[in-house]
Amino acid sequence: MQPEQARSTPSQRQARRRARLRKRRRRAAALVSVLLAVTGGAVAATNLLGRADPSRSSDGTTSDASPAASSEPASARAESPTGVALDPTLFTRGSCVAFSPISGDRHETVFLDAGHGGRDPGAVGQTTGGQTIHEADETLPVELDAMELLRRDGFRVVVSRTRQTAATRPLPGDVSGGVFTVAGELREIEARDYCADIAHADALVGIYFDAGGSPQDAGSVTAYDRARPFWRRSLALATLVQRDVLATMNSHGWQIPDDGVQSDVSLGGPPLSHQGGVYHHLLLLGPAMRGYFSTPSTMPGALIEPLFITDPFEGSIAASQVGQQAIASGIAAAVASFLPG
Repeated sequence: MQPEQARSTPSQRQARRRARLRKRRRRAAALVSVLLAVTGGAVAATNLLGRADPSRSSDGTTSDASPAASSEPASARAESPTGVALDPTLFTRGSCVAFSPISGDRHETVFLDAGHGGRDPGAVGQTTGGQTIHEADETLPVELDAMELLRRDGFRVVVSRTRQTAATRPLPGDVSGGVFTVAGELREIEARDYCADIAHADALVGIYFDAGGSPQDAGSVTAYDRARPFWRRSLALATLVQRDVLATMNSHGWQIPDDGVQSDVSLGGPPLSHQGGVYHHLLLLGPAMRGYFSTPSTMPGALIEPLFITDPFEGSIAASQVGQQAIASGIAAAVASFLPG
């Protein structure tokens, strides 16, 4: 989840998820009962949500296409070739870096933001195996995978970070007790918007994961901001991102719920300050506000939270190479449709 956001997640959104999940569990329980009666107990492995367990086949063996079968650790894939640093005085090494197209040249630039990083680990989740995971560790491989796909499709790509660090060099007052202060969090997101702006990006995609108060919260949601003059283009981008990421994930049989495309004023964690509560937007997407936020992004943008890492099933997907690559593939496909050249 993006820090210093507008307001807490609406109870209606969580209620819809819980109702959908209860219905799915009832259907799954009924299906298992039928299959047990017919087969004498030989049923395909499913998780408690009724979604096909991506780590097991019907005979109980581990599948090569599962998140658990990742052959390359995310930390290895986080190592990125050197690009061009756009403002090394403001950003840390490996942050706000531009990469040229690998094949062809569409003469269009995409900005990708791997949410959180460094002193800001983001949300904390868990896999089905009990492994604790942090949002910042899982957004980075998705960003780098999407960058590679987009570069091969002729795009110039600028990324907020290529390493497990924060994007900005901290100033006095930005850090206290080893973590960002409210001012530090604000400056970190402001800097990512600034990076997209100096990159002259044609589109912005923020990559974050969601978290909920219950392990049963699940699903993918994509946000855009209606207060911007280019909001219709942002809505078009958000719609494509939500559609294509869900399609690639669910092609694996994961049945991730579709929580839709929503205005950013209905999303976000609790505000970290009074001004944050008044602002009512996601900082990555929203407009300027006098005395609070002065460097908004200036291009169509969308922010996707494709999975709840507090749901162990979805957390396992988020922490896996196959899951990260599926999300990245959907993002790349959406951007290519949005910027057809």
